[in-house]
Amino acid sequence: MKDRFLRACRRESVDTTPVWFMRQAGRSLPEYRAIRERATLAQITNDPALCAEVTLQPVRRLGVDAAILFADITTPLPGIGVDLEIVDGVGPVIERPIRTAQDLASLRAFDAEAAVGPLLETIRLVRREAQVPLIGFAGAPFTLASYLVEGRSSREAPGLKALLHADPATFDALMAAMVDMTIAYLRAQVAAGAQAVQLFDSWVGSLSPFDYRQSVAPHMRRLFAGLADLEVPAIHFGTGSAGLLRVMAEAGGDVIGLDWRIGLADGWAIVPDRAVQGNLDPSLLLGPFEAAAEQARWVLDQAAGRPGHVFNLGHGVLPGTDPDDLRRLVDLVHEAGRRPTAVTDSSLLTSASTRSDT
Repeated sequence: MKDRFLRACRRESVDTTPVWFMRQAGRSLPEYRAIRERATLAQITNDPALCAEVTLQPVRRLGVDAAILFADITTPLPGIGVDLEIVDGVGPVIERPIRTAQDLASLRAFDAEAAVGPLLETIRLVRREAQVPLIGFAGAPFTLASYLVEGRSSREAPGLKALLHADPATFDALMAAMVDMTIAYLRAQVAAGAQAVQLFDSWVGSLSPFDYRQSVAPHMRRLFAGLADLEVPAIHFGTGSAGLLRVMAEAGGDVIGLDWRIGLADGWAIVPDRAVQGNLDPSLLLGPFEAAAEQARWVLDQAAGRPGHVFNLGHGVLPGTDPDDLRRLVDLVHEAGRRPTAVTDSSLLTSASTRSDT
């Protein structure tokens, strides 16, 4: 098995920079769109053979160094009694949001095998076929709580933030319930064969550093502590999180995901004791490839060959992206990031982090 992704997550030497893409499986691939003509998202994730096929499609087409389990971040929520529907063009919609202590009392304990048994079987199928590591994933507690309170996607999460300040006890209880569910969900994925896990905190960028440190970080620390004995790399990623990187790293994660709103060297200087993942702007792949190639080389130049860099986009692949350009980007990263031995000179950290971003 090609293990350069796992080695990079552990900040070990690699032959070249590993690369995979968030949302690499899905709407940008014509073979996925063909499947979607006959199956809904829920039908795919409940059919292990079909879900394994979708998970593996980008590995075959793009040559990436890791697969990521195909699912939605809200996939485990029905397992605790939440009724939701994935609406095309809208995303997850929750019929009865959770906004009070009484609402919260209606949730039940999460049983992974009963709730997501087909998804766990998908992991087993992928592991039998894949020649690259498989990443399991979950939504981070704040983002999941946002869906529960807002009822659907909400970048600013006004209702959840209001709950945080107006009723902190209920907020804490909701976050604790999300942590319990997520620990059980990710532990089940690893038991089934996932070799790394990623926490997606899509809406965490709406928080101030004060609110994150006071109200979210304690829950994230408990979550990462609940995974520590599994000894698989954990990636901690949030969007719009440049101002939160330090407190997010303090909360946990072996690898810190960087979005495109901060230079990679600047982001890595904030969390120098971790591996980093990122961080090309995904919208660049909607234009001329040379523009994406130029900035991909810039990202690699900022990484400066140091061990511990996983190349990725700063968020997910956009639907209009040409898969051929994704393949060209993978080839570019592998070629430009190739090195006979890992660079370990710590002086490169200083030189890369202080160079100009222009």
